[in-house]
Amino acid sequence: MTDIAWIDAALTSARPQAIGALLRYFHDLDAAEEAYQEACLRALKNWPRNGPPRDVVAWLIFVGRNVAIDAVRRRGRQQHLKELSDEDALSDVGDVEEDLAERLDGADYRDDILRLLFVCCHPELPATQQIALALRVVCGLSVLQISRAFLVTESAMEQRITRAKARIAAANVPFEAPGAREREERLEAVAAVIYLMFNEGYSATGEHVAARAPLCDEAVRLARLLLRLFPGEPEVLGLTALLLVQHARAAARVAPDGSIVLLEEQDRTQWNRTLILEGLALIEKALRHQRPGPYQMQAAIASMHARAARIEDTDWAEIDRLYSVLENLQPSPVVTLNRAVAASKVHGAEAALAMVEPLAPHLSSYFYFFGVKGSLLMQLGRDAEARTAFRRAIALAATVQEAAHIRMHLDRLLKDGTTGDIQGSK
Repeated sequence: MTDIAWIDAALTSARPQAIGALLRYFHDLDAAEEAYQEACLRALKNWPRNGPPRDVVAWLIFVGRNVAIDAVRRRGRQQHLKELSDEDALSDVGDVEEDLAERLDGADYRDDILRLLFVCCHPELPATQQIALALRVVCGLSVLQISRAFLVTESAMEQRITRAKARIAAANVPFEAPGAREREERLEAVAAVIYLMFNEGYSATGEHVAARAPLCDEAVRLARLLLRLFPGEPEVLGLTALLLVQHARAAARVAPDGSIVLLEEQDRTQWNRTLILEGLALIEKALRHQRPGPYQMQAAIASMHARAARIEDTDWAEIDRLYSVLENLQPSPVVTLNRAVAASKVHGAEAALAMVEPLAPHLSSYFYFFGVKGSLLMQLGRDAEARTAFRRAIALAATVQEAAHIRMHLDRLLKDGTTGDIQGSK
């Protein structure tokens, strides 16, 4: 209960709530992040010895806040935190958790997360910087993780986030809850952050599952809160539906060893039918508005899988059609790659490969591109080319589990009697 793995998972899960509350106290992004990091250091020191606090988030907020106030006082800068300088509640941070359950209502800090998303998605910043900053500050994703989501290099993403912080500081952006009109202007970016937050948790494998799984729960919660703010917005309906339907498969899509269980191999009796029904109702409501958008199309695609009792019952032709609509709404090499998988079920591997090959210049660093290409080549009996694609996929794999999945295909090539030097990739 108090080992480092548990502490890491607890800190990851608590980060959005803690950062949001600390920003509300300090009105300074760097100060909030620094306070949170200091609290994490205290947690790593104290929790293995004393055990976890009853309320992890509250402990981090109070400890981070108190440590930061002490530092400010030592530097003689009380005037910047005038509203806090008269407080006497600078208790011993080692024992501070004893009365937190009574002193802090969970609702007081949990709703700070959605507020913080709207703050980070400020129109002073370009859209990509808004989203990147929110993913770093609110979700706690690493620069590497964010760069993968945007398909750019880690150094390029580091520069974007640094510029975003500097621009916010230079513009003296007020960290206050935006009004209704401002929320509407920032809605698209906030929705994108929630979507990418969910994806990061959803893609976790192996030792990362426990630490990142809370991201999915939090993304679903934030999507529902967003839906309460914008109940008639089709894309918010679509986003919420998408997350619910995808999250419904959580119990079936990860094996005990942390490896991913592919859709066709999942035990569909483990899918959460309550979440699926809720998601299906939301996407049907969204589509009745007749204002299709990318989230609605993705939710519609996910719903086609959710409706199929067996993999054999999947309506691949309809999924291919929906991907075609999505491709028109949001042209992207990744969307085309996903459509090619559906097209292979309808039109065959040859037609799908013709869709995939032109994507190479855009997806040369994308693990899934080479995985899909290798699979299609293998179906066509072009084993030497398949081995080359699978090797490239292994080189780009972000986790041991991803690499193991590709090695399985290589092993299948060997089992079927193909020859060639693939020992170096095993």
